[in-house]
Amino acid sequence: MAYRVEPAATSGTRRDFLDLPFTLYRDDPLWVPPLRSEVDRTLDAQANPYFADGRLELFVCYRDDVPVARACAVINRNHWRKFNDRAAFFGFFESQDDAEAAGRLFDTLAAFCRANGATRLEGPFNPTHYSELGLQVSGFGRAPAFFETYNPEYYMRLVQGSSFQELRRVHTRVNTAIGERARRIVGDQPPASSHGEFRVRPVRLLDLRQELELIREVNNDAFHENWHFLPLSEAEYSFAAKYLFFVTYPRLVGIAERDGDPVGVVQFCLDINPLLRAMGGSAGPADYARFLWGRRSIRDVVLYTVGVKKAYRKSEVYRLLLDYGCWAIRDCRTMTTTWTTDDNPASLAASRRLGLEPSKYFAIYEKAL
Repeated sequence: MAYRVEPAATSGTRRDFLDLPFTLYRDDPLWVPPLRSEVDRTLDAQANPYFADGRLELFVCYRDDVPVARACAVINRNHWRKFNDRAAFFGFFESQDDAEAAGRLFDTLAAFCRANGATRLEGPFNPTHYSELGLQVSGFGRAPAFFETYNPEYYMRLVQGSSFQELRRVHTRVNTAIGERARRIVGDQPPASSHGEFRVRPVRLLDLRQELELIREVNNDAFHENWHFLPLSEAEYSFAAKYLFFVTYPRLVGIAERDGDPVGVVQFCLDINPLLRAMGGSAGPADYARFLWGRRSIRDVVLYTVGVKKAYRKSEVYRLLLDYGCWAIRDCRTMTTTWTTDDNPASLAASRRLGLEPSKYFAIYEKAL
């Protein structure tokens, strides 16, 4: 068999990159097809401001002229400057159960990253730390929630067989009866500050641009010291949030204020994966119409983030945001979180209050270049 790895630099190879998962998972009823147009938009280095000070390269491995594996390589010099760490990142890894193909693919990624000055290769990130990340290493046989990665169990063997070592393990959490728990915590009334110092309100759609800027301001402050966190520019956040209100409602995004200034944010989104599965990767006008119609019946949500500005971490803001969240999702059925870790005190406190149990685990891998 003849193997070769090519950059996805032509329309044909880029199409092979985008289409490969649809071949790999064709007979898997649990897989959720991503919108081809959205993956293409995300991996457009000219359009996505995340890549403004870095490099993005897509690669496809062919076996006898048939695409069998793919991945992207990302170099972000802002990461190098903030963390003094010349790490490169890989993401969007998919492969047949073919160790030779995966090995050649990762060798090509490593050579590209080394030639561009990187000393480590780390991932998967799809394509950033605030996107889907990690290789699924537990919970196989269950459908993914929105923002959970999904892959066959043999991916661990392919990655480890290419000289990667596990660097970090993260997990998601879940409560399959969150509505009952939420009502016990707050009843039917929105929470109020103990002394009237703070208030939490839903986001205002009529002033969306300013509201997004407030959310960005809070998150950049709240998560500045977190692992791998890079502050988002206005352009980056605007790009990432383009379809935010396709996947949430105003009441599911709460902004905590003190004297009119933002001090915290809680963000939920709908678990739209059943709707995405039905769309099959297409995104035409009729698909969007069916999506918006079907969205009305979704009762499962994902807790995307709870962020409090550093100056207010010892205040009641975090509790108020959680209680506001309980009020907002009191009629929901299941709540899943995005990735978290066992050494995050705020996350553990939220888990105890909301009755969240570990669901699935995901591994980040690294290797020296």
